[in-house]
Amino acid sequence: MSVSSKNRLTQPLVRENGGHRTVTWSEALDRVVSAFRSSIAKNDPCAFGMFSCSKTTNELNYVAQKFVRSVMGTNNIDSCNRT
Repeated sequence: MSVSSKNRLTQPLVRENGGHRTVTWSEALDRVVSAFRSSIAKNDPCAFGMFSCSKTTNELNYVAQKFVRSVMGTNNIDSCNRT
């Protein structure tokens, strides 16, 4: 699918009542934040983990590890940079 495809999603969707509905970006991001906070409160922050690609830029890997450590409160990140 190309960027100019008519089937391309241009707005976030949320699943509700067996279907999807369009929401604002603000609502979509609020839902993500809420889900992350709920997961951390329900479980231990160590229940979260992230795998970052070793073929991406150093800057993106830095942002990924900073997010996992600072926001999620865990050291569970691997980018396989040792290969």
